[in-house]
Amino acid sequence: MGVIAWIVVGLIAGWLAHTILGGRGGIFGNIAVGLVGAIFGGFLFEKLNLHVMPDFWGNLITATIGAVLFLLIWRAIRRA
Repeated sequence: MGVIAWIVVGLIAGWLAHTILGGRGGIFGNIAVGLVGAIFGGFLFEKLNLHVMPDFWGNLITATIGAVLFLLIWRAIRRA
């Protein structure tokens, strides 16, 4: 996937993560959370030996799961 496609996936995944968990976040925050989530999700799925389809939907699922987990960890650290 190209850079523009990753930005779109990051935006959607970040928005989904904020929708699932609630909270604030603008477009740039959603993109950042989604992109970090995509990296985190990809790393996590690789370590757990989980495989998803290498298409838009597979990448979106991986990025969204990673973004949700990233936000949960981020919020736990900020509260500590």
